[in-house]
Amino acid sequence: MGNSKSCALSKEVLEELKLNTRYTKEQLHTWYQTFLRECPTGRISQQQFESIYASFFPDADPKAYAQHVFRSFDQNSDGTLDFKEYIVALHLTSSGKTMEKLEWAFALYDLDGNGSITKNEIQEIVRSIFNMISKEAQKNLPQDENTPEKRADKIWDFFGKKENDKITEGEFIQGIMDNKNILRLIQFDEPQKVQERLKEKKH
Repeated sequence: MGNSKSCALSKEVLEELKLNTRYTKEQLHTWYQTFLRECPTGRISQQQFESIYASFFPDADPKAYAQHVFRSFDQNSDGTLDFKEYIVALHLTSSGKTMEKLEWAFALYDLDGNGSITKNEIQEIVRSIFNMISKEAQKNLPQDENTPEKRADKIWDFFGKKENDKITEGEFIQGIMDNKNILRLIQFDEPQKVQERLKEKKH
């Protein structure tokens, strides 16, 4: 469906992705062809991205979380994901190094991109995560984190911050490296499962 120019992955992008991900030249070429078949324009819009999430979570409301994930991967803020951004997203959420994943998690929570996280930003992301968890599963959560407010408070207290303080990227990463339990509180592992299913779909 693409023209002859769009059907070939540029050498520059290929080399950059080989350098920054674990994927081979063959994998990248194959995924690029199927990416173009699914997205003839060579880009995924935010609406398409949201619909992908919605199809995997029919019993939940993933729209808000999908919007935040999309924002964190839309590196040039143009409202679409091109192939390079998509592959970087796939790599980060499925096979990236711990430090890379934590840098991405910080970007996810840093809603305004100003380099620090407020308690309000934590609450916003945690609320969107809760929308992804079924009501039944929420009943099984520990008592001190079974609502978005409780979980956000628990995260904030862990970092020892006052109500109007901020968390820098360094504090965020170091705090989680020092106590992996906090990682469970800040993340939702379903995006990795979505990416894995998308990856399977491309074969």
